[in-house]
Amino acid sequence: MASLSLSGSLPEMYERFLIEPIFRPWAAILLGRMALKGDERLLDVACGTGIVARIASQHLRRGAVIGVDLSPLMLGIAKQVAHDIEFRQGPADALPVKEGETFDVVTCHQGLQFFPNKPGALSEMRRVLSPGGRAGISVWSGVDRLPCMLDLQKVAERHVGPIVDARHNFGDPHALESLLTEAGFSHVRVETVSHATRFEDASIFPRLNAIALVGMSAKGKEMSDDDKGRTAEAIANDSADAMRRYTDGMGLTFDLASNIAIASA
Repeated sequence: MASLSLSGSLPEMYERFLIEPIFRPWAAILLGRMALKGDERLLDVACGTGIVARIASQHLRRGAVIGVDLSPLMLGIAKQVAHDIEFRQGPADALPVKEGETFDVVTCHQGLQFFPNKPGALSEMRRVLSPGGRAGISVWSGVDRLPCMLDLQKVAERHVGPIVDARHNFGDPHALESLLTEAGFSHVRVETVSHATRFEDASIFPRLNAIALVGMSAKGKEMSDDDKGRTAEAIANDSADAMRRYTDGMGLTFDLASNIAIASA
C-alpha cells in the first residue's frame, strides 16, 4: 500500500479526511430520525468540528443550534468552518448550559463511548431538554460486527499487541438502551443501522486508522511520536492484503454499523 503523507493536527486531519466519507453521512442519518422543526433549539454534545451542527443549522433557520465539545482544538476547527454557529467549550457531564436554558433536541454523534462518566453525561443531556424534548445518540457497533475494522485491528495487533478500540467499546444496543432508561429518558428505542463507507483513495483510511489504533494500544502509549508514526506506517503497509477484499481498483468500500437511540425527556 502506498504511503500517504499526512500533515496537520489530529482535528485538522479529522476534518479534512474523515468528515465527508464517514461523519457527514452518519450525522445526516442521525438527524433524519429527529424530525427537526424549523424553529427548534438543538444542542450537539461532543460536537467535534461541528458536522451535526452544520447540517442541523440548514433545517433550523428559525431556531438555534449550539455545539459543545471538551477539545479547544476541535472547536477551533469548528469555528473556522462554521463561524455563524455558536460553539461552547465544556465537558459532557457538566454542560456549559445555564440553569433555565433549554433545548428541544439534544444530539450526541459518536461521543458517548468516549465519556468517562456516561451516566452523568446523559443526566446532563436530559437536564437541558425541554419537557417533551428529544435526544438522539449514536455509537459505533462493536468491532466484531465490522469485518473491515476487525481485519485492520488484527494487523495492528501483530505490531503493538492487544488493542481495546475505544471507538467501539460501547457497541451493545441493550446497554445503550438501559443507560438512557436509567438516566430518566422515556420511549427509548435503539436500532442498529449499517451504511456503506467509501474512500476514493484506498490508502487514506488504513493509515488514519493505524494512527488511531497505535495511540490506543498500551505499547503505543509508551512510544515517542516518531516511533508511533513509523509503527502506523508499517501497519498501514501490512494492511494491503487484508484490504484487497474491500477495494475495487478505484477505492475502498466497507460497511460501518451504528446503534442509534432516540428517546424523550
